[in-house]
Amino acid sequence: MSIEHFNKCVDDYSDAVYRFILKSIKNEEKARDIVQDSFERLWQKLETVAPEKMKSYLFKTAYHAMIDTVRKEKYRVEFDISDDESYSCITGYNDLNEILHEAVEKLPEIQRSVILLRDYEGYSYNEIAGITGLTESQVKVYIYRARMFLKKYIGKIEVLI
Repeated sequence: MSIEHFNKCVDDYSDAVYRFILKSIKNEEKARDIVQDSFERLWQKLETVAPEKMKSYLFKTAYHAMIDTVRKEKYRVEFDISDDESYSCITGYNDLNEILHEAVEKLPEIQRSVILLRDYEGYSYNEIAGITGLTESQVKVYIYRARMFLKKYIGKIEVLI
C-alpha cells in the first residue's frame, strides 16, 4: 500500500470509523483517540495491508481498541461526574430519534456493536464477523436479539406518534 492509498483511506473512512466508535462509547474525546490510534496502526502496517483490505482493517482495529478502552475504564471510578439526565423528569416523548438512541444505548455492548455495524454502517454479516471476531451465525443471533429488544423497548409506532 502506498502513501496515496493511506491518504485516500483517511479521507474515505475516518468519519465512518469515528461515528461507529462514538455511537458505541459516547465520548467524543475517546472516540477521536481510538480513531487516531487505528490510523496509526494502519500506518505502521502500511506495507502489509492490501489497499482493498484497508476499510475492514480499520474497523477491526478500531473495534478492538474500543473494547480494550471499555475494559480498562470498567474498573475506573469517577466521582466528579454527575448525570444531569438522571435528575430530570421527562413526562412525554421528545423525539423518535432520541428514543431510538436511548434504546440502542441500553443494548449490551456486543449487540450494540453488531447492530451499529449492520444497520448504521451497512456491513454484511460476514464483514461484521471479520471485524468482531465472531462467527457469522453469532452475528445473526446478536442482531436478532438486539432487534427484538429494540422492538420491545420502543413498542408500537402508533403509541409513539
